[in-house]
Amino acid sequence: MRRTLVATGLALLLLGTACGEGRTPAAPTSAGTPSASRQDPGQVDRTLASLRKVDDLPLYEMTYVGDYDPTAGVAGSTPPSPFGCSLFAAVADRDRPLFARNFDWDRNPALVLRTDPPDGHASISLVDISYLGVTADPTGDRRLLDAPLLPFDGMNERGLAVGLAADDGARAEPVPGRPTVGSVRILRLVLDSAATVDEAVAVFGRYNLDFDGGPPLHYLLADATGASAVVEFVDGTLKVDRRKGPWQALTNVPAVGVPERDLRRDHRYGVLAKELDRTGGKVDAAGALRLLDAVRQPHTRWSVTYGLRTGEVRVVTAGGGARDYRLPMA
Repeated sequence: MRRTLVATGLALLLLGTACGEGRTPAAPTSAGTPSASRQDPGQVDRTLASLRKVDDLPLYEMTYVGDYDPTAGVAGSTPPSPFGCSLFAAVADRDRPLFARNFDWDRNPALVLRTDPPDGHASISLVDISYLGVTADPTGDRRLLDAPLLPFDGMNERGLAVGLAADDGARAEPVPGRPTVGSVRILRLVLDSAATVDEAVAVFGRYNLDFDGGPPLHYLLADATGASAVVEFVDGTLKVDRRKGPWQALTNVPAVGVPERDLRRDHRYGVLAKELDRTGGKVDAAGALRLLDAVRQPHTRWSVTYGLRTGEVRVVTAGGGARDYRLPMA
């Protein structure tokens, strides 16, 4: 039975999902504009009522109540290029795998989003809601009903985590017969349906990715078994580099097929690699946040760690806030 996401240390009462097998018509985000929502009016009201501002980034929290269509609408363009992101997967104390990332971009509002679709895995993810057109007070804004479509990183109840970073050298050629989705939307499809790195790679292999309107991206995947992989598009073709040592890192330089000595010429990658080598890849959440701080930039918006077996999530923002969550693991 799917369990409801719980945030530790919060007074917010989270609402569970309730949706039958039938799907209701898409709820409009504005007059005449359909969204991904497949909620009934009561679920829409409870979703929007769950919104809370929790720090001055500003960072908000919201629990999505009910169902959504992760493939709704057009493929969707890629957001403009983040100035730089840093990600790594490693092993925490007592061999508990951990996923960590800095998201570096403009001064936009962000959202910690909890979803629990009736036909997919529960997850917790972070969304830059400016890409929904939301830049001011989002209270009651129905555009938030499309927030599940834009996770910039996240983890699901099976311990599968995924994050993205710009990779200006990548190029994805369409494969005939495959549906096309946006290159951020693919994270939602992974979180909803994959439990392992292998399953997540298979999700990538079922779709063409649309990089139009923004930079090409590459991705880091990790799961509760300790496996991880980088997914990139090299000469138009999907390529996968699976972890061979105790850690794997990703910044904004191509990684698949690139010698390690060349990767370390990138400053942020080199800082991550030196410290993870020193510890043999063993780092707990506190240590991971210290390492993320060592590669943070003036435009780092949030740093987050995901405990892939524990379900523990720690978010630190440029607004000075630190929030702890726990995602019950299936």
